[in-house]
Amino acid sequence: MANILNILILPTYSTLTLAVVDISVYDPTTPSDTPAPALEIDVPGFGIVNPTFVMEETNIYNSTDLGITTAGNETSIPDGIYCFKYTKDVSVDTSVEKSIVRVDKLQERFDEAFMRLDMMECERAIKTQAKVTLNTIYFFIQGAIAAANNCATIESQKLYMQADVMLDTFIGSNCGCSGNNYLVNFH
Repeated sequence: MANILNILILPTYSTLTLAVVDISVYDPTTPSDTPAPALEIDVPGFGIVNPTFVMEETNIYNSTDLGITTAGNETSIPDGIYCFKYTKDVSVDTSVEKSIVRVDKLQERFDEAFMRLDMMECERAIKTQAKVTLNTIYFFIQGAIAAANNCATIESQKLYMQADVMLDTFIGSNCGCSGNNYLVNFH
């Protein structure tokens, strides 16, 4: 039986961490002196890193593990398209490659805007328009994820940028709850 390599990138619901799970099926007769597994992560804007990877475990990485910061100075991990390559034994050239789009920072901003909407006192028409705008932004975020999942990286980046611009505008306009917006759009 040969090793069947596979990894899974799990959501951590945090801008500070990235989770990679080894879901491979390993040949139990593999000698214990085989080389250690290697994980290669192409971090958008920072290049390729090779963090420590433990077989058959959930591996949690922060900005220091990904070569973005030094220990004690951890920060949010950037959004963007991440490419992963997991290799167990380079001598037999077996590996698995995956890519994902990370949208955690954008999603965090979206969540904040969404929560502000429910707490504001707005005219009904303005609140309805704000909900439509938020649904549109959410649609673009999901579109960016779907495009990345289907190897359409350029489309994914366009959809991400559109969601980001729309979210900036939405937040910058105080989420549409100004008397001027009501007068211009609904009178």
